[in-house]
Amino acid sequence: MQNLKGRFAAVLPAGGLGKRMGGNIPKQLMLLGGKPVYRYSLETFLEMEEIAEVVMAVPADWKDHFEKEISHPKLKIVVGGAERWQSVENGVNALTSNAEFVLVHDVARPFVSREIIRDVCETLLTKGSCLVAKPAVDTIKIAKDGRVESTIDRNTVWMAQTPQAASIALLKRLYARIAAEPLNFTPTDEASILEYFGESVYIVKGNAANDKLTTPEDFEIFASRAK
Repeated sequence: MQNLKGRFAAVLPAGGLGKRMGGNIPKQLMLLGGKPVYRYSLETFLEMEEIAEVVMAVPADWKDHFEKEISHPKLKIVVGGAERWQSVENGVNALTSNAEFVLVHDVARPFVSREIIRDVCETLLTKGSCLVAKPAVDTIKIAKDGRVESTIDRNTVWMAQTPQAASIALLKRLYARIAAEPLNFTPTDEASILEYFGESVYIVKGNAANDKLTTPEDFEIFASRAK
């Protein structure tokens, strides 16, 4: 196994307001098992020797709150952008360590495991850019106006998760290209940017424990896991 210590950084976008969750505070600040949602994944990354630094991108109005709530020598907090991918760009541009690669992870996925993170690190070194995803278990239908048009072979379908990862230099080059020639779509993840520019993206197998906290029903399920 290769030496992974300090070769990676992490960017944790926490700028979404979680509108599907409802409530008056961002979902990443809601308590889960007595602890704010964002702290689960943040602490996992901070505790790993593979990770040299962590940048968390947060809503501008909440930056002071986060800075008062948590402090760590490996952690930097920056203001997020208008879109998720812009929050990640802000985070990537704020990296200052000698890390070669960056893992981008949604704090709304609180239970990412160290094993998955290490698998991503290994894949970066052996193959290249990658994302965590889990295989589809349900039959996937393509529909229009409420009518099924076709069925996709679910063996070819993967449900994207995070971390999604690439070399820091590569992402900075792609962000520069976007600045020169803006995209004609709004990327929902890093993989879609990499794909758009013709970069290969490999899959690291994820699992249900790494699912995203999105709805109040999800919160009830996740709360039981946190106990």
